[in-house]
Amino acid sequence: MTQTPTSPATEPLADCVLCGKPTEHPATTRGATYCPVCEWQEAQRTACSG
Repeated sequence: MTQTPTSPATEPLADCVLCGKPTEHPATTRGATYCPVCEWQEAQRTACSG
């Protein structure tokens, strides 16, 4: 599912569940949200856990 980015002025961004930095996802996004750095690191961890 692809989401279109919204303007930060119209909707607040969610905080990363790992480091607390702002993410690229709106605050209304369900589930765990990650900042770009933590999202990349999480992808690396799950890719190697196989």
